[in-house]
Amino acid sequence: MIRSALAAALLLALAACSSPSTESASRPADAPAPAAETSEETAPVNPLLAASTLPMQAPPFDKIKDTDFLPAIEEGMSQHLTEIVKIANNPDAPTFENTFVAMEETGELLNRAARIFFALAQANTNDTLQAAQVELAPKLAEHADAIYLNAKLFDRVKAIHAARATSGLDPVQVRLVEKTYTDFVRAGAQLNDADQTKLRALNKEESTLSTEFQNKLLAGTNAAAVEVDDVAQLDGLSEGAIAAAANAAAEKNLDDGTYLLTLQNTTQQPVLGSLTDRYLRLLVLEASENRSSQGDENDTRAIIQRLAQLRAERAQLLGYPNFAAYSLADQMAEKPENAIKLMTDMVPAATARARSEAAKIQKMIDADKGDFELSAADWDLYADQVRMAEYDLDESQVKPYFELNRVLNDGVFFAATQLYGITFKERTDLPVYHPDVRVFDVFDADGSPLALFYADFYKRPSKGGGAWMDVFVEQDGLTGTKPVVFNVCNFTKPAEGQPALLSFDDATTMFHEFGHALHGMFSNVKYPSIAGTSTSRDFVEFPSQFNEHWALEPTVFANYAKHHETGEPMPQALVDKIVKARAFNQGYATVEYLGAALLDQAWHQLPADAPLQDVDQFEADALKRYKVDLPQVPPRYETPYFAHIWGGGYSAGYYAYLWSEVLDHDAFEWFKENGGMTRENGQTFRDRVLSRGNSEELAAMYKAFRGKDPSVEPLLEYRGLK
Repeated sequence: MIRSALAAALLLALAACSSPSTESASRPADAPAPAAETSEETAPVNPLLAASTLPMQAPPFDKIKDTDFLPAIEEGMSQHLTEIVKIANNPDAPTFENTFVAMEETGELLNRAARIFFALAQANTNDTLQAAQVELAPKLAEHADAIYLNAKLFDRVKAIHAARATSGLDPVQVRLVEKTYTDFVRAGAQLNDADQTKLRALNKEESTLSTEFQNKLLAGTNAAAVEVDDVAQLDGLSEGAIAAAANAAAEKNLDDGTYLLTLQNTTQQPVLGSLTDRYLRLLVLEASENRSSQGDENDTRAIIQRLAQLRAERAQLLGYPNFAAYSLADQMAEKPENAIKLMTDMVPAATARARSEAAKIQKMIDADKGDFELSAADWDLYADQVRMAEYDLDESQVKPYFELNRVLNDGVFFAATQLYGITFKERTDLPVYHPDVRVFDVFDADGSPLALFYADFYKRPSKGGGAWMDVFVEQDGLTGTKPVVFNVCNFTKPAEGQPALLSFDDATTMFHEFGHALHGMFSNVKYPSIAGTSTSRDFVEFPSQFNEHWALEPTVFANYAKHHETGEPMPQALVDKIVKARAFNQGYATVEYLGAALLDQAWHQLPADAPLQDVDQFEADALKRYKVDLPQVPPRYETPYFAHIWGGGYSAGYYAYLWSEVLDHDAFEWFKENGGMTRENGQTFRDRVLSRGNSEELAAMYKAFRGKDPSVEPLLEYRGLK
């Protein structure tokens, strides 16, 4: 997942150019910033007020206090607005330089402080940061509106847009003009004063509610962790997993002999594939599905009711029938009908396969004399037994070969070196925001510095669920600023002295998120607002999902899949089983995804005049309408904890993973057709896709790389649905 720090509050609408420059063009990165005024000579200077003097402007986490963020961001908004007003009121005729380049160079302080703030608010939050989020959310929404709804500024943008074909601009400049003009229009720049007033109120309310949703969900997820006071109930878990559960309980100051099964972001929980105690399995799934919907202070349903309604009202103001139509108008899919067709076309084959998988699992349960009907809580445990029977593949046999450090260094980094020539060196001299965070220098093929990479892998109560990538510092071709990129995951932290053993799914997640990181690190775009991962949602997942393919590439796999104790490579017979079993359980995986993605579309196709919905009933009706209401296959995310769409910037956009998956499998076909994993092919992919950000029309960019439009056939074959 790509999670923009700014998008967390503004859905990429923080600045007039969405990702303003991180460094002023008038002051070099290593020049001292003006000292902040203080009332006392001894008062500490807020470190966020000046550009960092660390390598590549890495954040000085050892100097930043939680209380620094609010004043820095407020000062950043003030400075940014002053800069924007100056551009808008410029008496000179509008030009690309004095309007678009000038906007690209604004917002240095705001962008720097906000990126670090929202990164910590998601990955290592606390009461102070959450309180600041609540206070800042409406202010940031108002700030974005003050820019996008500035009539004089829009007049300048509009004039340059109208003359773009005859003004001598190069293609990248034209792309920036067109995208910025579209952003202004979609933000309401053409509305009359009365409608703009309504829009401002809706934007302010939405930003407040989205922040409230995130905080309630984190609290609800932590509160829903399942306590176990009898270790016998944990039968099936590994010693390391039991030790981790004991540690989690100890961190909560629970009684000795208590174990805590914490929840991850998805409906299904990893422990359900191992626990033999059916009562506990049912309890864990119930806790997962019912989090934030218990009628307590962490219940998110009232927020969701209003979010769906106000988004529809905003879309209507902007001339769209519903929010989904508004959201997809600037995406590759263009309109909801195209996204829905891609998904519903897969429903018959996916549900048929899921039912076939369920029948096999039920036979396994019956043979085991289980005397119960398969439920979602049973699926993973018994599916693993079916996998053992059909493929002789046991997850417990696999995990010892996926030790986290080896997956990272000998898998993820190794693949990047083979493809792109880049190399990595861990460093321990830079401050981090949590002891678990690691930092790496990234060097280009010629040995020159390319980027800094931060990795934060382990789950903790202060971290939001899921996995994502973002940047502390964006690549900026105007100033030469290099990117500082980070990945966040939620792997279970091992007990002291135990190895961090991953499932193959976890290893694939590491490859996925690093694909996003490569997209950010390889960015080579002059204008920061169209650099890096600032693309449409249904394109941005393409580089990350494409990078997953290298997890099973034979050369890469052999380099990292080694036993954590002996160092012996995984036996070829076991490798063959993993490869053969790739399409196993794809019916379930596809249906649980489609359930969530279609549910997202259903919520965001509500018209503005629709009443507030009963959340539970609406979800049940939507799943039934789209024919993905299989009781054994719940949606990957149910409405009350669907963080992607209510707090993560993917509203009406969760379909993007499938849309991008069409691209990633089609692109991998190109690699296979052209010799596979070679430096030449990697360089071609870097030059034509990964380095270009949003500097050209995305469908045309892909076609220029591939030589033709993408085909869905490779995806269907991979999922075993053809």
